[in-house]
Amino acid sequence: MTATPQATEATEAAPTIVLVGHGMVGQRFLEALAERGLTATHRVVVLCEEPRPAYDRVALTSYFSGRSPEELSMTDREFIDTHGIELYVGDPAVSVDRAARKVTARSGAVFEYDTLVLATGSYPFVPPVPNKDATGCFVYRTIEDLLAIEEYAKKATVGAVVGGGLLGLEAAGALKGLGLTSHIVEFAPRLMPVQVDDGGGAALLRTIEEMGLTVHTGVGTQEVVVDEAGAVTGMKLSDGSELATDMVVFSAGVRPRDQLARDCGLTVGERGGITVDEQCRTVADPHVFAIGECALAADGRVYGLVAPGYEQAETAAATIAADEASFTGADLSTKLKLLGVDVASFGDAHGATEDCLDVVYSDSRAGLYKKLVIGRDGTLLGGILVGDAEAYGTLKAFTGSVPPVKPESLVLPAGAGESAQLGPTALPDDAIICSCNNVRKGTIRAAVTEHSCTTVPEVKKCTKAGTTCGSCVKVLGQLVTAELEASGVEVDKGLCGCFSQTREELYEIVLALRINTYQDLLDRYGRDDARGGDGCETCKPAVGSIIASLAPTIGASGYVLDGEQAALQDSNDHFLANLQKNGSYSVVPRIPGGEITPEGLITIGEIARDFGLYTKITGGQRIDMFGARVEQLPLIWMRLVDAGFESGHAYGKALRTVKSCVGQTWCRYGVQDSVRMAIDLELRYRGLRSPHKLKSAVSGCARECAEAQSKDFGVIATSNGWNLYVGGNGGATPRHADLLAQDLSDAELVRLIDRFLMFYIRTADRLERTSTWLERIPGGLDHVRDVVVEDSLGICEELESLMAAHVANYADEWATTINSPERLARFVSFVNAPDTPDPVVGFVPERDQVKPDLPLLSIGMRTTENPADLLEGSAQR
Repeated sequence: MTATPQATEATEAAPTIVLVGHGMVGQRFLEALAERGLTATHRVVVLCEEPRPAYDRVALTSYFSGRSPEELSMTDREFIDTHGIELYVGDPAVSVDRAARKVTARSGAVFEYDTLVLATGSYPFVPPVPNKDATGCFVYRTIEDLLAIEEYAKKATVGAVVGGGLLGLEAAGALKGLGLTSHIVEFAPRLMPVQVDDGGGAALLRTIEEMGLTVHTGVGTQEVVVDEAGAVTGMKLSDGSELATDMVVFSAGVRPRDQLARDCGLTVGERGGITVDEQCRTVADPHVFAIGECALAADGRVYGLVAPGYEQAETAAATIAADEASFTGADLSTKLKLLGVDVASFGDAHGATEDCLDVVYSDSRAGLYKKLVIGRDGTLLGGILVGDAEAYGTLKAFTGSVPPVKPESLVLPAGAGESAQLGPTALPDDAIICSCNNVRKGTIRAAVTEHSCTTVPEVKKCTKAGTTCGSCVKVLGQLVTAELEASGVEVDKGLCGCFSQTREELYEIVLALRINTYQDLLDRYGRDDARGGDGCETCKPAVGSIIASLAPTIGASGYVLDGEQAALQDSNDHFLANLQKNGSYSVVPRIPGGEITPEGLITIGEIARDFGLYTKITGGQRIDMFGARVEQLPLIWMRLVDAGFESGHAYGKALRTVKSCVGQTWCRYGVQDSVRMAIDLELRYRGLRSPHKLKSAVSGCARECAEAQSKDFGVIATSNGWNLYVGGNGGATPRHADLLAQDLSDAELVRLIDRFLMFYIRTADRLERTSTWLERIPGGLDHVRDVVVEDSLGICEELESLMAAHVANYADEWATTINSPERLARFVSFVNAPDTPDPVVGFVPERDQVKPDLPLLSIGMRTTENPADLLEGSAQR
């Protein structure tokens, strides 16, 4: 991909475009040139400073969650070669001679140009504090920065991030993920001061602190404290306090990278940025353009977001091609996910418009904050969303107009009020669906109606929508389906390429015809070209789950690793354990209701000690043990089963936990025995296979200590019995559960849960949580209540019968496994060398336990010591 630098000759026929900088905006500029045919008529030279071509800087932090630099790349060799682009990696421009129209690279190569495009981006701002360049101080900007941070963090225990904006929060999350105690120091009185207001900042603060990060707002950094060797040992803050830390990451904003422009005499703004006109041409030289974060646009702004940079890249390419184009400004709306928390702002988010009103919904317990700014005439002017930004696309599209429903309904929790009636199809054609690439709804509709696109991938390729951050892909799918149906095209709603039926239809077929093997179902009901084949990775686990949930009724084996069933399972089910990032597995025994005897605790402790496992008490009232090699799993489970434990199904799409408070037995506020009920429910529904994982909780009173309203089915005690809530989710898209029935007796409660769960398993789509299913299913909660409470479809007796069959035939998978030598034979790393452990599974000591050893460059360099030996060695050291 990297060319060899050569000086250009003035006699070359093709005009030359030199691009300085190859980030996301630079890459988009190259694509825009190619789309206009300019790569065929021009010589295109790219001088890239970093040692790698353009990569997705928006998703930079995903490196710490396992995404490799190669996966972050936005450039492929085929594109570069096909368009004859000369890409010089690691060879930045060091000077520009505008009079001679020449650029000199660091290698000494000189390139003549007809058009010069500066896309030099920005550089991290580091406050001018003493010792800012000490050993242990870093910035958070490039992949190389992340590699350096990751390496230094191996010998650190505490990290501090200066800056509480977008990258600052991501950096703090990365340090925490590396095992460090993390602090955030923000000079402003709240986190993300540009995007959110005080209310949003408070909600974000609570959520982040609950994650274990410590936040210091309203204070600045006065000095980085170092030891005699010049390494970081702490920080002095402006309030007089000191913070002990081993490393400091500066993420206090960015500044336009305009030094190259300054040196060659181009005009720059008072606060930085290369001054350009509406065509992105520099005001001082018509042969030079500037785009992205280095450019000071004609409206006097330097835009630090990727979407405006893309617009500038398109404008510059169009201008070079002699097409009419202009960049007059851009929408600063943003939707982000920080440390797993949705944060969005759009329009006049802070209410700067005169005579406007605020509509606010806040739930501090759930970490939700939603504010809309409304004009006196009902016009939606802007808003802020923290904790739940599902409605961002709809709200942003209605900005500047009067929404078709009352504003207050738009900030209610999911599934409530009139907001459920609004969707992408209600938006006007000029509504921007993909803000990263400025793609409007009308463009997406045209891709379907005029360019014959029938799938989301085809629309993405045609329009570029959904190709950057991906947050609009769900909306794209809804629009494509709606447009095809409106055009009279029959939309294929089949499960996958193997089956034209939906999951719900396949469930009914399996149940009605007692089909108990995947191959039989595929051969009888698969698409013509799929029959007789092996199926795909979409339908095999989905059908495997259906067969497992109906096993007693249809005459199938309830053991998921018997015969054909073994080949249908997801990766975690293959060894009845969750696969971890270093190739080891976790062991999670069931602890119903969180209740455990001292003997049980001792057994788990002894097993963890003997096998050198990392132990953690989870939020679901479990004790997880991490770091088991695949061949150790049966040995561990033999001891657990002997002690009375069974599988907790942490690896399966099944019931995970039924969390509980201590209830009336111990708590002075309790009105019912929540522990007993939690245990009864968990033992009843254990091993129940479903479209997605299931979580539950039982609270002994209205104080709700078990957080039952954030579960798939939650129970809250009343003085008259139990209230049943359904469809909750405390995960990536939090949703409060809805009240299904109240003041139920024990028997009534169990009967309704039986019906609800089996109706969900029967009608949900693959990998669809109850929260999503409840909002998707026609009629929503009212329909579900009619079916499972009022028996409007006359199927409740059948639903109860199916659940009774599951309960009567339940068998612990691990107890079944360890009593069968044939089944035990599968638990090896290498079939042809069963006694050889996986050499890439390694560990290093941390806080008297172990953690995965994942070196930076080569998986083959991992430590292969026994984790138990590591613990012993650590204790000796």
